[in-house]
Amino acid sequence: MNTSPDSSDYLVPDLLEPGLRLVFCGTAPSRISARARAYYANPQNRFWGTLFKVELTPRLFAPHEYPRLLEHKIGLTDVAKRHSGVDSSLPGEAFAPLELRLKLVTYRPQMLAFTSKRAVGEVLQVPTGRLEYGLQTSRLEDTALWVLPSTSPLGANHFQLTPWLELAQWFRACPVPEL
Repeated sequence: MNTSPDSSDYLVPDLLEPGLRLVFCGTAPSRISARARAYYANPQNRFWGTLFKVELTPRLFAPHEYPRLLEHKIGLTDVAKRHSGVDSSLPGEAFAPLELRLKLVTYRPQMLAFTSKRAVGEVLQVPTGRLEYGLQTSRLEDTALWVLPSTSPLGANHFQLTPWLELAQWFRACPVPEL
């Protein structure tokens, strides 16, 4: 787990190490996740159930078990590590896209999957309306990019499982990188 000195004020610690195949990147922890210091801790959030349903995990993990994702070569981070709340309430200074880029350069994951259009929009500085779900044609610091529908309860009306299934299929088919 990343415990670099500049991450001491993170509301939920990064789950990053070299050799990861996939890193999920959210916008910011919800207030529930920040209190629990665990990713996707809102019981209404579909993240953990979706990982199990698309077979990225062998069983349904509880939010506090998030460090076990490393056993499956999966990591977690957010674009806004020092703020919590819903995307629309986050101030502009909450986002740290350069910090995310540095993490990609440092840890070199094979894939980065954004779990919300707001997160990728802030990093790539593109309007969210122009983003399509799925594998992107562009890369970020030589890392393949995916955009996924949010699993947040606030995005329940827009949730689609298909992009998650496609990511899982790609994850299983992609060769494991050598360190």
